[in-house]
Amino acid sequence: MQDILGSNRYMKEEFPFWITRTEQGSIAEHGHEFVELVYVARGKGVHIFQGTEYDIDAGDVFIINPGETHAYSVTPGEQMEIINCLFMPSFIPDALLSELEITGSMDYFYVHPFLKHDVRFNHHLNLHGQDAAAVLTLLESMIREIGLRGLGHTTLIRLQMIELLVLLSRYYTLMQKQRIYLSPRQLEREMTAKRIYGYLERNYDKKITLQSLAGLFNVSTRHLNRLIREEFSRSVIDVLHEIRIERAKHLLLESDEKVIVVATMVGYDDPSFFSRLFVRHVGCSPSQYRTGLELQVLRSAKEDAPV
Repeated sequence: MQDILGSNRYMKEEFPFWITRTEQGSIAEHGHEFVELVYVARGKGVHIFQGTEYDIDAGDVFIINPGETHAYSVTPGEQMEIINCLFMPSFIPDALLSELEITGSMDYFYVHPFLKHDVRFNHHLNLHGQDAAAVLTLLESMIREIGLRGLGHTTLIRLQMIELLVLLSRYYTLMQKQRIYLSPRQLEREMTAKRIYGYLERNYDKKITLQSLAGLFNVSTRHLNRLIREEFSRSVIDVLHEIRIERAKHLLLESDEKVIVVATMVGYDDPSFFSRLFVRHVGCSPSQYRTGLELQVLRSAKEDAPV
């Protein structure tokens, strides 16, 4: 089992954010409960994700989602400096997204991190010139603010983080337009569906209704369901259940929390409903799933033990 880094190791519940600049050496595979945005400020190395190695260089930007595991490898004698921006999805509240009307301007946060791994990491952003300078300025400003903790620093950091994500999304959209050959209408429908899916991935633990989701993305509930069905062949509610059940499977494997607690952590107040839903999707109860995984680990350990 890989090391899973908890949010309380870096950030407080009332301000779920942390940022640091560090000389990055080789580091073993690990995961975390928070979103990690990485900017390679200097040097080069190798990023290892799901067992696949990807070369990374100065100007590279990528996002690691909660529950994902990754590692770094840096050749002896080489140097790599990175800026790690760690935050919980709740750091950017729905009220602010709605007030600023930016759900259609956050594709680097809601779309790119949920693409297939090969597309996601082979087509990550590599910034240079004025683009790299603009991103680095924002990151360094957040580092100063969190270090000085002056009056209003939490507000400034939150706004700068939103500005950073919108800016990265702009660069990402320009990169996408060079590779996508859909009509503008088709592209907009596909991207809206993917944005909604990404939002659900980020906020599966919240109380989400069709009405609130439609309002956030400025579409009718009917159009909302149509977009999701066209892209994913399932309703919005079915997609949300699938996301929650997948996250519950990870929690059952990675933590010792009781099933009733896991149900709450993935957005279900009714543990009985959660258990019935889990059986429907997985084929066994949450307790049976956890026990089965534990037996598999023990069996594998016995098979690997020397005789």
